[in-house]
Amino acid sequence: MAALVVNGVKVTSEMKIDNTEAQQVLDRVSRELPEASGGQASVVFTVPDGDRLDTPARMAAIAETVQDVYELDQVINPADLSQGQGQPPGGPGADQPESGPGTAPPYQPLVLDGTPAPGVLVSTQAPVALFQFQFTVPSTSLTDEQVSAVLSVVEDAERGTGLRVLPSDSLKAIEIPVGAAEVVGLAVAAVVLVLTLGSLVAAGLPLITALVGVGVGVGTAFALSTTVEMNTATPVLALMIGLAVGIDYALFVVNRQRRLIIDRDLDAREAAGRAVGTAGSAVLFAGLTVIVALVALTVIGISMLTTMALVAAATVLLAVLIALTLLPALLGLIGERIVSAKARKKGHTRREEDSHSVADHWVKAVVRFRWPVILGVVAVLGVGAVPAASMDLGLPTGASANTDTAARQSYEAVTRGFGEGYNGPLLVTVESADGAAVTPRTLGAVTQQLQQRKEIVAAVPVGTSQDGEMAVLSVIPNSGPDDDATADLVQALRSPSSAVAQDHDVVIGVTGFTAIGIDMSDRLAEIVPLYLIIIVGLSLLILLVVFRSLVVPIQATLGFLLSILATFGVTTAVFSWGWLGWMVGVDTGGPLFSFIPVIVTGILYGLAMDYQVFLVSSMRESHVHGHHGEAGVVHGFDQASRVVVAAAVIMVSVFAGFIFSHDVMIKQIGFALAIGILIDAFLVRMTLTPALMALFGDKAWWLPRWLDRMLPDLDVEGDRLLRMLTERQDTEVARCPEVIGK
Repeated sequence: MAALVVNGVKVTSEMKIDNTEAQQVLDRVSRELPEASGGQASVVFTVPDGDRLDTPARMAAIAETVQDVYELDQVINPADLSQGQGQPPGGPGADQPESGPGTAPPYQPLVLDGTPAPGVLVSTQAPVALFQFQFTVPSTSLTDEQVSAVLSVVEDAERGTGLRVLPSDSLKAIEIPVGAAEVVGLAVAAVVLVLTLGSLVAAGLPLITALVGVGVGVGTAFALSTTVEMNTATPVLALMIGLAVGIDYALFVVNRQRRLIIDRDLDAREAAGRAVGTAGSAVLFAGLTVIVALVALTVIGISMLTTMALVAAATVLLAVLIALTLLPALLGLIGERIVSAKARKKGHTRREEDSHSVADHWVKAVVRFRWPVILGVVAVLGVGAVPAASMDLGLPTGASANTDTAARQSYEAVTRGFGEGYNGPLLVTVESADGAAVTPRTLGAVTQQLQQRKEIVAAVPVGTSQDGEMAVLSVIPNSGPDDDATADLVQALRSPSSAVAQDHDVVIGVTGFTAIGIDMSDRLAEIVPLYLIIIVGLSLLILLVVFRSLVVPIQATLGFLLSILATFGVTTAVFSWGWLGWMVGVDTGGPLFSFIPVIVTGILYGLAMDYQVFLVSSMRESHVHGHHGEAGVVHGFDQASRVVVAAAVIMVSVFAGFIFSHDVMIKQIGFALAIGILIDAFLVRMTLTPALMALFGDKAWWLPRWLDRMLPDLDVEGDRLLRMLTERQDTEVARCPEVIGK
């Protein structure tokens, strides 16, 4: 807390993947031509329908705004560029490019009193003016104060002029994407806790311990943000996961203690000890499974993803430690108040009604109709997974923003006035293949040849390095930043066998926000199958050790694969296809954020294995204690299903609270995790798992003897602890026969 107060919070919206071609080119440009490596941004000036934009007063207001922006320290002023360094497209002295031979460009420069306003283009097709400028650093590295300063200047142009100012998507204040909607998720979790535990006192403990855990975890993350580069989504992801697992883990322990008090007439202190010794073992293993899944993300080698994974894993570790330390201490303070006298009196009646519960009827029906259930669940999940085949990854742009946002309206205005490609310019580098300086003649020929390509609207020189070995162009594609045609153009320009490279003996590099997004998506799309292989291997190994079975690990892993594919399918249908988008506050389809598949896979795996552990360990405990075949499945399900359902509902509620975040990435992560938990908990764990376990019967627990001798006995069910307590009780009874009547 002290470090947080002293150092403050420093987060960034920067998205980058080291060692991609776009990032390598950008790094070279930053070294050789720093003034060209800054992020590009734009502001659109427009007027209400039917009004004229080109009145003297409005043109003067635009020119004044442009000059004020150029006076900001974080913005490059073309007038300050040294001779021969060029300027951004549309700047003074820049050739006005053509979209093709004999075709006039769809704009003209803004000229006021005979002086052109640098960087401003006025559309000849619509009442739209576009002001393009560059920052001194990449857009994703800007601070909130720097962005706010630009917004403050450009928004002043609206006062008394009738102008409407629409900043581009890259011009938005950096803020932590957390709002009031998350409180709704916590409120739902509180209601579920009260209904499950039947007591305000008992329900309050999981909420208190979870809030303590995320407070320490997220607070520490913020404190470290001044020394460790941290994306805005990192602390939010930790908050999301920390709340969910913190509540669930405490719920498992408190519920076990209450059941021991009610069902076995134990005092609160003894019940707390046994609860930590039994349910606590499952909590420890479940938490370690989530941590392993998150830490495994570090092997991918993406620094941003590594930071997100480690911060989230640390928050889960805190949740486990608090459930095993602080929670038992609080249970000791509360003592017998954890269960009311009324609940104790109802204990016997409740035990008699257990066999007639909803869970009992459900599992018996699943066991009886196991084959239709198995085929039905597989069919439903298979259909849900179909959209995943067309899953499109990318970075969010104005094209996918909601229609009532400035980013979307700016994107559409630029498209109307100039063409969609102006929303995503490319930064293209030209270097001689032999390392010599790029001559003006070569640069002019390359520029001219690029302009002749049908996929390119404009190509304008931006600058040349001091040694002349690198020239930089701003290239405007004919297609939008999310279009496949733009990705094809990027790959074509980079190819050593391209006509431009071959004709002029040059090496072409492509970077910029659009190119970085393309490379990031391609890299992460390649990583997802590898990460799934890692997860499958971990799942088989870990569950083999825990359950000492060959069938259970295979069933659990295949179930997870079905649920994760269905999760990707449903998420794609909602956010890319637009199906039922209104339910999550989305009115336009767009690509899924590039990091979504990897992050969601890791988190869902860990959480899915939580439910697998709590549910199947109860079935194994029933099997060990003499309930064989279908009876063991039914009895184990009856014992664990209530708390597993409650835990799943709580987790879905917490994740769903983040769906209504204004940040697109957090919105997509929240939805994917919420729908993923719904699918995995209720279709896979609560339906498919008991059907398959009943299908295999006692064979589900078979393990070759040689393998049984090799594996450690983790005793997740706490069976050894119960035997030890029983032996101790028998010893005490033998020594003091009078305790038999107690």
